[in-house]
Amino acid sequence: MKLGAFSVSLTVKDIHISKAFYENLGFQEFGGNIDQNWLIMKNENCIIGLFQGMFDKNILTFNPGWNENAENLESFTDIRDLQKQLKEKGIKILNEADESSEGPAHFTIEDPDGNQILVDQHR
Repeated sequence: MKLGAFSVSLTVKDIHISKAFYENLGFQEFGGNIDQNWLIMKNENCIIGLFQGMFDKNILTFNPGWNENAENLESFTDIRDLQKQLKEKGIKILNEADESSEGPAHFTIEDPDGNQILVDQHR
């Protein structure tokens, strides 16, 4: 199962303080908008998202159709197909993607310990 680029989406109390902290660990701003309280930061192949006031807890994130540089992959498994495969395996989908749609969509699942996993296709 190819889930696409992986990142960790962190809920933060103060995005400016968190940005400075992760810059000290070698991360650089890669995307987002600090004025909207979200940033994507990267250190080599490691990607984190900083989100202030958007989520209740940290989320593991996968982006089908993208590599770790947010570049489009030539070939990828559509999010609706991934969702169907997970359903067939008995995994409960918390927020489903509309299977009759095309293009950008997302769904959410949880692992056995309650960790949220967002699968978010941007194209």
